[in-house]
Amino acid sequence: MAVTDHDTVDAVPEVQTHAAACGVLAVPGIEITAVDGHRDVHMLGYFLDPSNAMLGEFLSAQRAIRIARVEAIGERLAVLGMPVDLKLLLEEARRQTGRSIGRPKVARAMIDAGYVSDTREAFDKWLGRGCPAFIPRTGAAPEDVIAIVHHAGGMVSLAHPGRTGIDGRIEGLRNAGLDALEVHHPDHDAAAVSRYASLSQDLGLLSTGGSDFHGDPSHGVEPGAAGLPREEWERLFAARDRHAAR
Repeated sequence: MAVTDHDTVDAVPEVQTHAAACGVLAVPGIEITAVDGHRDVHMLGYFLDPSNAMLGEFLSAQRAIRIARVEAIGERLAVLGMPVDLKLLLEEARRQTGRSIGRPKVARAMIDAGYVSDTREAFDKWLGRGCPAFIPRTGAAPEDVIAIVHHAGGMVSLAHPGRTGIDGRIEGLRNAGLDALEVHHPDHDAAAVSRYASLSQDLGLLSTGGSDFHGDPSHGVEPGAAGLPREEWERLFAARDRHAAR
């Protein structure tokens, strides 16, 4: 298993300790938000060294960008007549490097304030792309994220490509060092799984899979809702050994 928090690896030691007590191998992981034009592109890193100095500096910058964006979203919501109290969340994000702040926490603050019934409504009506409170993200390009994760000894998978919608960029990212596609994901139906499995094979990429659970039961997704078939895991793990040797 891997816990891939957004833009932080601080939970990796704790996850590995608890997993080991249950006889489970916990792979160090992370989910990094890259920016391609004006579009968010989520990149999954696996098998990386959480203590890598260059990675640490990069993630500090990523978290600063997140804080600035949430502040801007809060200001936009106030203008829209939906003020939410984000002060404690922002203070915690500045103080605790293991907690990345983002739109899901704003969505939960909107629920607490009574503006929406769940996080899906918050995103669909207010926080998602094209919605009134949407603030575009700034940040590193996908190619830069690939380079950073490789520098930390990790492998990189493009998260939920069926949702990201950048199929035309995948071959270029493969040429920049992308290692895998997240073929198995709750948002991928059977046709999407088949499509991305074939695409990964055609491009010589590996497959990954995960539930994309964000700690919010209202999304209807639980940890382990989607995973990686054993044979694909074995291919990934074998490639990890070759990757580490390089």
